[in-house]
Amino acid sequence: MPYAHENGCSTWHYSTCHEAARNGHLSTVKFLHENQCPWNEQTCAAAAEGGHFHIIKYAHDNGCRWSSSACVSAAKNGHLNILKWLHAKACPWDQSACSAAAGNGHLKVLKFLHDNGCLWDMQTTRAAAENGHLDVLMYAYENGCPMDRESSSLAARYGHLDVLEYCYESGCPWDARTCEHAARNGHLDTLKYAREHGCPWNVKTCHVAAEHGHLEVLKYAHENSCSWDEETCSWAAKMGHLGLLEYAHKSGCPWRASTCIAAAENGHLEILSMPMKMGVGGLWMNKRAGGQPGAVR
Repeated sequence: MPYAHENGCSTWHYSTCHEAARNGHLSTVKFLHENQCPWNEQTCAAAAEGGHFHIIKYAHDNGCRWSSSACVSAAKNGHLNILKWLHAKACPWDQSACSAAAGNGHLKVLKFLHDNGCLWDMQTTRAAAENGHLDVLMYAYENGCPMDRESSSLAARYGHLDVLEYCYESGCPWDARTCEHAARNGHLDTLKYAREHGCPWNVKTCHVAAEHGHLEVLKYAHENSCSWDEETCSWAAKMGHLGLLEYAHKSGCPWRASTCIAAAENGHLEILSMPMKMGVGGLWMNKRAGGQPGAVR
C-alpha cells in the first residue's frame, strides 16, 4: 500500500478503507487514515461485519462516524461483544438489528437487543421463519414480537415444516400463498401439512408446480381437487417439463395454442411435437393468424 501511494496511486476512495476494515487489516486502515483516505460510517460497519473490534475502536477513536449499520452488521454476524461495546458507546440501532440477528439465527444477540430496548417488528419473525430458526421465532413471538401471514408463507417457501407447524399452532394466519410457495419449491410435506390443516389454495399452486417441474406436487394437488387450467400446461411446455405435461394432459388439464407457442419460443421440440400430434397444432397456426382458439382437452 505505501509503495502504490508513493508511486502515484493517490486517488483514494471510501471503499479502500471499507475493505481494509472488513478484512481486519489495522495497519492498513491506519496508513490510509494518516494519508487522508476518506472513511465514513460504512468503515465502522465493515469492521463490525468482520468482527474486528480493534479496527472499529481505532476508527471511532479517530473520528470516523458510525450509524445503525454498525449494529446491524454486528448483529447479522453474531458478534455480540462488538454489539455490546457499540451500545455502550451510544451507537444507534433500530429494528433492522433485530431482523438481522433473527435471520441468521443468533438468539443470544436477539435476546441482548430486546433486553436492552431495541425495537423489533414483523420483519424479525419473518426473518426467523424464512431461514428456519425455530428457537429464534419462538423467543421473539413469545416475548411480544408480532407475527403475520408472511411468516407462514416464508416457512412454506423454504420447506421449514417445523416452523410452519409452530406458526399454525400459535394462531398465525395463512392464505393461498402458503400453498403456492410450498409448491413452487417442491416441498410436498409442507404442502400436505398446510392442506390437511385447512390452508386454502388456488390455481397458482398448479401453475408454479408445473413451472418448476414438481410432478409429485402437481399430482397431489390435482388428486386433492386443486383447480388447474390451460396455463398449467403452458408453464410445463415453456419450461420443458415433458413428463409433467403428459401427466397434466392425460389427467384432463385443458391446453390452448399457447402450449405450442410456449414450447416453440423456448426451443422444446420434443414438447412441441406432443400437442401437435394431438390436434393443437392447427389452433397454434390459427392464433398466429389472428384467430381466437378455445381450450382443448
